[in-house]
Amino acid sequence: MSAGTRRAMGCGLGVILALIMVISLVGWALSFLDVSSPMRQLQPVPDNVPPAAGAEVPGIDVHAPGRTSDKLSFWAEPLAAETDIPEPALRAYGNAELIARDAWPECNLEWNTLAGIGWVETRHGTYSGDYFNRPQINAEGIADPPIIGIPLDGGPGVAEIADTDGGRLDNDTEFDRAVGPMQFIPESWRRYGLDASGDGYADPHQIDDAALGSAHLLCSDGRDLSVPEDWTQAIYSYNRSRDYLINVRDAAASYALRQPAR
Repeated sequence: MSAGTRRAMGCGLGVILALIMVISLVGWALSFLDVSSPMRQLQPVPDNVPPAAGAEVPGIDVHAPGRTSDKLSFWAEPLAAETDIPEPALRAYGNAELIARDAWPECNLEWNTLAGIGWVETRHGTYSGDYFNRPQINAEGIADPPIIGIPLDGGPGVAEIADTDGGRLDNDTEFDRAVGPMQFIPESWRRYGLDASGDGYADPHQIDDAALGSAHLLCSDGRDLSVPEDWTQAIYSYNRSRDYLINVRDAAASYALRQPAR
């Protein structure tokens, strides 16, 4: 075989490999988009505040030992398929609604408001900004690998919050970072974190605990989330941004329609 032939074959192989790489990258990129099935016509999303309630959560004994969210599998499984919410996260949101109903009955928290926050923050524990190592909620309800945000070091558009937990939750001993599926900073977790998984430890990386911590934050200060002003203030307590509020509202409203957020 001549050198010219070898060079031609080498160039041809290079082109084929390049095409394969491009196709793979396009497929990989599309996998991160929230694209609903083209066969499904999604309903228009109302802009009501607060959003309409999601599917009713069946009553379970939230004081029972162990991980009570597991008792909601029969409810969450079909709803997860309709909404594209991972089932462990959906169970956690429903479980947190029931605990909030028991602990803070005046709050009137609905699970789909928690789901709206979970979608905006981390796509329900499946997004961390690292496209090559996407987290998932494992069998214990823990985001794996852990979701840890950027350092709050006072950079452009970022608040400066010095370390408050010795790096215990965020592995940073200089600055705090938001952690877990619901993105709590350590100082906020110290105030609002609660155990919902039944292991006796409040862990912001565990989806049941994180959802209940969010419920605790939203229901603080005696808020009634059936009141528009209180619902708005509750979301602003998470992130005082109009865009953030609208994104949470629209995601929660989509889930009330039993369809994916967009």
